[in-house]
Amino acid sequence: MFVRLKNLLGLGPAADDAGARGEAAAADFLRRRRGFAIVARNWRNPRDRREEIDLVARDGEVLVFIEVKTRAVGALVSGFHAVTSRKKSVLRRAATAYLRTLVAPPVTFRLDIVEVALPPGAAPEVQHYENAALFPKHFQP
Repeated sequence: MFVRLKNLLGLGPAADDAGARGEAAAADFLRRRRGFAIVARNWRNPRDRREEIDLVARDGEVLVFIEVKTRAVGALVSGFHAVTSRKKSVLRRAATAYLRTLVAPPVTFRLDIVEVALPPGAAPEVQHYENAALFPKHFQP
């Protein structure tokens, strides 16, 4: 019953596949076009598996936490605006947990949002939004 409901809502295997393709397209875009080094994919907090970071990368000396939003072409809500305050709260907790696992935390880190549209039969369309507001001004993990 639950699987059927997920499929009706577009949250089943097809949606999971689209999300994975979107994340792969985002990682490829960031690596090839922006020169990022991908450090981790789908990192989960070992203490709370609900807290996930889609991509962790390095942009020079900056550690970048990346939320990938895969959208249908012509979606009513952009990927940037789909990252709600609730989602940002989860991302902040996950980023804090990630930073605490590092022996030498970076001096600078930020959140980027990457929106990926997957038009049928065409190359993915990628929009990259750098430095989305997530951390308070004097944030310390």
